[in-house]
Amino acid sequence: MADAIVGASFGALAVSGGLDPWLPVAMSVLIFGGGAQFAAVGVVLAGGGALAAVAAGLVLNARLLPFGFAVADAAGRSWRTRLPGAHLITDETVAFTMRHRDPRLRRAVFWTCGLALFTCWNVAVAVGALAGRIVGDTGAIGLDAAFPAVLLALVLPSLTDRRLRGAALSGAAVAVATTPFLPPGLPVLLALTGLLLPGTGRGGPAEEAR
Repeated sequence: MADAIVGASFGALAVSGGLDPWLPVAMSVLIFGGGAQFAAVGVVLAGGGALAAVAAGLVLNARLLPFGFAVADAAGRSWRTRLPGAHLITDETVAFTMRHRDPRLRRAVFWTCGLALFTCWNVAVAVGALAGRIVGDTGAIGLDAAFPAVLLALVLPSLTDRRLRGAALSGAAVAVATTPFLPPGLPVLLALTGLLLPGTGRGGPAEEAR
């Protein structure tokens, strides 16, 4: 349900922002990356260039590389299954697959979850794209807040870790401070410097022991 709401909000926001309805639909089928799609479309609608949009999407999807290693066995051993399987890797697919150790159960969960989410996401984006042409002002019904709310819900549990919290807050501060001066898309990329700032390294012995 959450993915359907976010998918519909993505389609509606993209179309109400000025994109043709086929663009968010095609983007969803070919990329199938919710956060990356929002980031790329957000950069474009804010006046940013194609390179900044692609870079923002790649940064957000970089987490899928270690995810792929974690569920490679569930996607199958041949390229005929691994290639489409790689396209279905999402946070949810990996989370549900990692809960199981039995190889056959892992494969069943991976493909069931992946195909269900792929179908749900793309249908919702198409419905949202059609609704975006009718609604016009998506902010009036709160669709513009759907993705930030879901993203915040996903991030909050991780912020209990001091190092992650420090990196996230530092990156957010850098992005907010540079937004008025830099082209759209670059502040998101600069937020990665939060990983390098003091206070985001490994904690002391007490924290490492936890």
